[in-house]
Amino acid sequence: MRSSLFDHAERAGEPGSFQLQNDRMLKVDLTGSGGFFFAKQGSMVAYQGDVDFAYEGSGSLGKLFKKALTGEGMWLMKVSGSGDVFLAQDADEVFVLYLENEGVTVNGKNVLAFESTLRWDINRVEGASMFSGGLFNTTFTGTGALAVTAFGTPVVLNVDVPTFVDMQSAVLWSTSLRSSIRRTAKLGAVIGRGSGEAYQLALSGQGVVVVQASEGHPAPPKQ
Repeated sequence: MRSSLFDHAERAGEPGSFQLQNDRMLKVDLTGSGGFFFAKQGSMVAYQGDVDFAYEGSGSLGKLFKKALTGEGMWLMKVSGSGDVFLAQDADEVFVLYLENEGVTVNGKNVLAFESTLRWDINRVEGASMFSGGLFNTTFTGTGALAVTAFGTPVVLNVDVPTFVDMQSAVLWSTSLRSSIRRTAKLGAVIGRGSGEAYQLALSGQGVVVVQASEGHPAPPKQ
């Protein structure tokens, strides 16, 4: 059998590694990875070997309360065993970050998977309120791999001057940055891509912010 389809055969990887199978799929080799990692529920598209998927919820009772109050956070599954696991989310582009005793703030909706060596918690953006969308995001710290998704090829902006981002388009930013909420001068001003243009995420200091080329997936039509 011959076909260009077979150009997409499984890629070899290092034991215990997070690596891209392609631009829209993550491969995790559980061998030697400490036996488990965390992934967004429903993100598994295939696996090989002896792999177990266990409901993890929000990770702890405290985080569960934070998720209930804020809407932020992730419904997780604990993936353990021995074998290869393939993850994807709505054919979004996938990117792997390798943290080395550092931190990053991520929109919970953009988290695909992360190594168990990373610590995480839900935090509120300074100045956010229910009127500005009550912006809460998830902060990861420590050393390990973190896979995130983007709906639309993103741009990485170096923040060395005050930078303002549509809150729904912000994928992640450095924890070294100071964050707040800025309101446009006129409530009816249309400067962004959707309904949240009256408020923007304001970032200052030294670091980077990743901005996707959309405000996320459109909401399904009401039945």
